[in-house]
Amino acid sequence: MGRRGLSARSRWLWVAGGVLAVAVAIVAGLVFQPWLLFIDVRVDDAIPETAVVAPTTSPSTTPAQSAAPEAAVPTPDPPPLTTPVNLLTGTFVSHEHTTTGAVRVIEHPDGSRQLAIVGLATSNGPDVHVWLSAGPVVEGFDGWFTARDYDHVDLGLIKGNLGDLLYDIPTDVDLETFRTVDLWCEQFSVSFGAAALT
Repeated sequence: MGRRGLSARSRWLWVAGGVLAVAVAIVAGLVFQPWLLFIDVRVDDAIPETAVVAPTTSPSTTPAQSAAPEAAVPTPDPPPLTTPVNLLTGTFVSHEHTTTGAVRVIEHPDGSRQLAIVGLATSNGPDVHVWLSAGPVVEGFDGWFTARDYDHVDLGLIKGNLGDLLYDIPTDVDLETFRTVDLWCEQFSVSFGAAALT
């Protein structure tokens, strides 16, 4: 009788342990979503054709001209944009996940701006956002966590982990302040990769 009771109790403990293990596995799967590492999502947003912005140069002077007193020469206003131009560019460095690709900030003739991520290749992951960050790009392990200590503008969830992605930049974003693009996993507070805009 005692043996039968002990056997039934052991079976109950095994069943309870199995149910608990399954519940833990389900919760861990929902949190970590490990299957995303094996699923690629390709995005092919249409990146606008752009003209490269040439640096402003002053007219050259000869030695004889430089000796003469300078006369005030009015500088003409720049002509209005007729085609999108690249304001800033950069390339990704890898952080927690190997990340490659280029970034461009594009200004349109109407003054609107977009962030183009071109030729992105990184890992898929849960809750990864595209940030414009005020922090620097730091290579190596320390760079994995740098962005969390700085102000940022969240442009939204990453659309995919491969291809060309386009995001609108709000009109009030100061690009003198937010000069880093960061692929930030909010769930685990870690950077997949970052690019300095220059």
